[in-house]
Amino acid sequence: MAFAEAQWIWKDGELIPWQHARIHVLSLAVQFGSSVFEGIRCYATSEGPAIFRLGDHLRRLEDSCRIYRIDVPWTREQLAIACGTVVERNGFDSCYVRPMVLRGYGAMGMLPAGSPVETYVCAWPWGTYLGDGALESGVDVCVSSWHRPAPNTLPSLAKAAGHYNNAQLIKMEAVANGYAEAIALAPDGRVSEGSGQNVFLVRDGALVTSPSDGTLLLGITRHTVMRIAQELGIDVHEQPIPREMLYTADELFFTGTAAEITPIRSVDRITVGQGTAGPVTRALQKRFMQIVQGEIEPLEEGWLSHTRALVDAPAVAATGAVRSG
Repeated sequence: MAFAEAQWIWKDGELIPWQHARIHVLSLAVQFGSSVFEGIRCYATSEGPAIFRLGDHLRRLEDSCRIYRIDVPWTREQLAIACGTVVERNGFDSCYVRPMVLRGYGAMGMLPAGSPVETYVCAWPWGTYLGDGALESGVDVCVSSWHRPAPNTLPSLAKAAGHYNNAQLIKMEAVANGYAEAIALAPDGRVSEGSGQNVFLVRDGALVTSPSDGTLLLGITRHTVMRIAQELGIDVHEQPIPREMLYTADELFFTGTAAEITPIRSVDRITVGQGTAGPVTRALQKRFMQIVQGEIEPLEEGWLSHTRALVDAPAVAATGAVRSG
């Protein structure tokens, strides 16, 4: 997975050079993982770059801040303009956008009073998350020995940096054992999610995915797939999934902003279906890419935010979302 630096990062109202985006080693973000973030895809369309479901991602960022009692000095509208500005000023046609809200240097203990809140929006080119060919050929995964945290231990509906220590263990174990990714179980032994993706299985033509049970993040791509399935006439069931259903599924796939819709061809060396992306996965994948690339009308208003329109909006002058740096 190639990584390329960009030129500009938005920090609290101004654009700064990529190399100048620094925080103190004793910031609460470093000491205790006290930060929340979003990952958003921007796609090339015939009308220029467009960020997919920007409003929904920023709403979730706001929700994460509320859960962790972080007061953000920027409105959702201002952050939307900041996202569009970062894409435009870096000259990207398509990229990955990462808004971040973190607690900086101030407090030394667990109580964050006295630590300033810092807000950043970064963007960079990012290709297929799970490797070249993953979207076409699928990936081999395992069931992780690491479980997701139990409900009421960490707030799973918040997308917080500290939560991803668990995700890193899941991912590193999988790669060390020769897999591209892993599926984690909830504390009760039923399917939760991947290290950073939701999981769907297909059985007899219907989609099945785990419910909101306090162990997984409700992904925006997950919701998108469920809406597309509804439009295509595919039944969708949110229900507890025992581990063995992973081995008997007709099709399996991950969903996520980074992973998009990635087929799973085997679990624990057991082939899923025919070992290739199945017809339901392919149909959902095709429709998803048509929507995000602006080839067909989105299912809901506001799913595509064109960056030029964000930057040129009359509200920009009034919001103060971007100052000359």
